[in-house]
Amino acid sequence: MTPPKENINVFWFRRDLRLTDNKGLWHALASGKKIVPLFIFDEDILQSLSKNDARVSFIHHLLENMHNILSDNSSGIIIKHGKPIDIWKNLVKEYTIDAVYCNEDYEPYGINRDREISAFLSTNSIPLNSYQDHVIMHPNEVLKDDGSPFKVYTPFSKKWKNLLTSQHLKHYPSEDVLHQFIEHTEPFLSLDNIGFTKSTIGVLPYTISSLTHYKELRDYPAVKATSNVSPHLRFGSVSIRELYKNTQQKSEHYGNELIWREFFMQVLYHYPNVVHQSFNVKYDRIEWRNNEEEFERWCKGETGFPIVDAGMRELNVTGNMHNRVRMIVASFLCKDLLIDWRWGEAYFAEKLLDFELSSNNGNWQWAAGTGCDAAPYFRVFNPHMQQEKFDPKGEYIKKWVTNLNELDYPKPMVDHSFARDRALKAYKEALQPSA
Repeated sequence: MTPPKENINVFWFRRDLRLTDNKGLWHALASGKKIVPLFIFDEDILQSLSKNDARVSFIHHLLENMHNILSDNSSGIIIKHGKPIDIWKNLVKEYTIDAVYCNEDYEPYGINRDREISAFLSTNSIPLNSYQDHVIMHPNEVLKDDGSPFKVYTPFSKKWKNLLTSQHLKHYPSEDVLHQFIEHTEPFLSLDNIGFTKSTIGVLPYTISSLTHYKELRDYPAVKATSNVSPHLRFGSVSIRELYKNTQQKSEHYGNELIWREFFMQVLYHYPNVVHQSFNVKYDRIEWRNNEEEFERWCKGETGFPIVDAGMRELNVTGNMHNRVRMIVASFLCKDLLIDWRWGEAYFAEKLLDFELSSNNGNWQWAAGTGCDAAPYFRVFNPHMQQEKFDPKGEYIKKWVTNLNELDYPKPMVDHSFARDRALKAYKEALQPSA
């Protein structure tokens, strides 16, 4: 396309793939300048993914939807593929850019990427204006009275609720000013253009109509009592502000889960070392067994524990797993098999449609007993009792473990009582003060 003669601003979409109630986008569109809407498929991220990764397909689907909406205004999303710094070096040559707008990213990679891009843009006298949109409260907003970050959820949640005002939930009507995008006819980049194929795994639409009895039913995997919203939150196809407002009347308990998400995000923001080590570093002394053959059986859902196997098979087929079952399979890996939580975290990161580093890391460390406000290490889920309590009729299990009553279904790979004692011994030995 031929670059416009006038000066323009750029809005850089990342984890905010929607045109409605998008804070950074609203500020860009309200700037008075024509806006170039940009998305970069970051090859540093893509190179580690399988070529049919369902999340890449979902991102592409969201971008295509936005592109089609913008085409009604003779515009569309400009898709680039490569390293962000290289893309920006080309863009400043192609356009006369006054300012770049985006929404903030709180993960270590995103922070470092934005620091690099901001430094480059500043050498060209171009400001990078970033806004808080991915969370309701900034990780630096909810702090203890002494200014330090919270390490326990309950006081964090209480402070969060006390600080909440209508301003935090303000609507930013970016959808009303879409005419501010520049006109262009650049072809829309296909999945094939970036070296990917469409996944057979799709993302379910989210719904809040099922949340009326969320607190009572949320732990039963055979019951449709959750929202399916987590992948949409992860990639920003839904506004966290709108979601919180719209669900409060249905379930305060659901709102608490959204606050857990913000809690884990501020933990990662303030303690980025949790990406590679236990939040409580003394737990890094645990002597994990890390049996690769046993890990493979866990991954495939062939442990001989039906509730564990159902969860892993659901994950492998759909890219999703019910939250209660996530806790069960995580406890089983870390405690029953004594396999490092980082192995499980990495497998979930590869498979989950809603993978978000902060929540995945926080929840795995919670299950392993190594993390911030984690379950105590001596809390070991009994998979048999969890099954009896949360899937008493075996409806969830029968859906995913289709060979349950067949000769090829494996015997339990470990005795739970023995495994529990083995785990407690390993944890206790790790926590003993060194001589």
